[in-house]
Amino acid sequence: MSELEHPADTGALVAGLERFENALLANIEAVGLPTNGVLVEMTQRRRVLANLDGALDRLGDAERARSYYISKMIAVAAAGLFDAALNYLWDETIAELRRRVADYDLSYFFDVAVPAPEKRKHLSNAHDLALVQDIDLLRAARDIGLLSDIGHAQLDGVRYMRNHASAAHPNQAEISGLQLVTWLETCILQVITLPLDTVTAETGKLLRNIKQQRLSADEVAATSAFFDQLPGDRAHALAAGLFGIYTNPSTTPDIADNVRTLWPELWPYMSDDTRYGFGVRIGRFVANADLAQSARGRQLFDLVDGASYLPEPVRAAEIDMALGALLEAHHGWNNFSTEPGPARQLEALVGDLGLVPLPVSTKYAKALVEVFLSNGSGVSWEADPIYRRLLERLDTRQARLALRAFTDQTISSRLQTTVAQGKWQELLTLLEPKLTRREDRDLFDAVREFPGRPHELRSNVRIMQMANPPQVRPKP
Repeated sequence: MSELEHPADTGALVAGLERFENALLANIEAVGLPTNGVLVEMTQRRRVLANLDGALDRLGDAERARSYYISKMIAVAAAGLFDAALNYLWDETIAELRRRVADYDLSYFFDVAVPAPEKRKHLSNAHDLALVQDIDLLRAARDIGLLSDIGHAQLDGVRYMRNHASAAHPNQAEISGLQLVTWLETCILQVITLPLDTVTAETGKLLRNIKQQRLSADEVAATSAFFDQLPGDRAHALAAGLFGIYTNPSTTPDIADNVRTLWPELWPYMSDDTRYGFGVRIGRFVANADLAQSARGRQLFDLVDGASYLPEPVRAAEIDMALGALLEAHHGWNNFSTEPGPARQLEALVGDLGLVPLPVSTKYAKALVEVFLSNGSGVSWEADPIYRRLLERLDTRQARLALRAFTDQTISSRLQTTVAQGKWQELLTLLEPKLTRREDRDLFDAVREFPGRPHELRSNVRIMQMANPPQVRPKP
């Protein structure tokens, strides 16, 4: 029980403070320094001292014993330096939050708090928590469940006041005694004494199990059921933890197997923003020449056919390679059985929305038309539905490129065969609803109404002019 509970003791303390203040200010004034407004008026200090016991009531003996910054806060508040008191209070809050992070799962926290791989790789122990900015510490602590949404909002308000009204920076802001006590109570309730909720506790247990032993089938089933309880932000945080574990070069085979087992189960609970975020991390691995980590990250994406979430520069390079592999299979002797593999890879890279980076858009449209038309002797029945789906996902620009594929010598030559001619008519049907420009609609009508065979389109001057109109150059 605190001695400050007794009003007589508080009164005696205040009287002593008044004597100390008078002597101190007299000495300061004697050397020519200002004294006006240096110390908070005694009335406000009385309010702090009178309300301290209620604010500290939730702290247990062990928590009080380590709360040095709260002791300093009370000391300077009693002396009339509220701006310094707020600074010490914030120091206590940050120190306690770092302690909770270290006791929970340090690696998990860093994976959530520091998504940039080039920075994350330098963080490994509790001392490195000092390298994480306060605003990121609060955000990540909220994301992994060590702070509630309300607690995060309240503490962020205290952080703002610490930056703008405390002794940490020059300012002229005034702080009242009740404000100071309220902030103290907020930090105690929302950080120092906040219990872990069920989801946070279960997540911590899961992460420990992943790192300690190979998960059994029953444990995987139980974990998959647990994913149903995850709010969106917690699913994002857990995914960041699993991604960080898997891409860590020191991860053992058993741990990697655990993550590979759980990743497809968690993938449906991730938002598109979360998925794109992991794609960006893979891209940054590549940019930083962290090839082992980029390869591991890509393994997780391959596991769930998530290549469409990779950033455009990475996807452009991979789509280009996939197109090369597909055309090589298409031109080979056993193309009917070898085409489906690279076709599926290409579909995974393009994704459900048919997103193709501009640098490879022309090559993509031409190659897709070529393989869809078949090799002239027959259709790869397993690959053909994939080509059809990809054609259905073409955007208007890609569709207009596909319509003009007959101008290419390779495509025109292929259109001499009966099989390819039949596929050409199917292609036109797929492209028709995608053509929006007047010149594309006119060209489509001319091609559809052309009386000759498709391979003869390339020899028709009018149609070739419509397909490749002369460029109008500005006058010099």
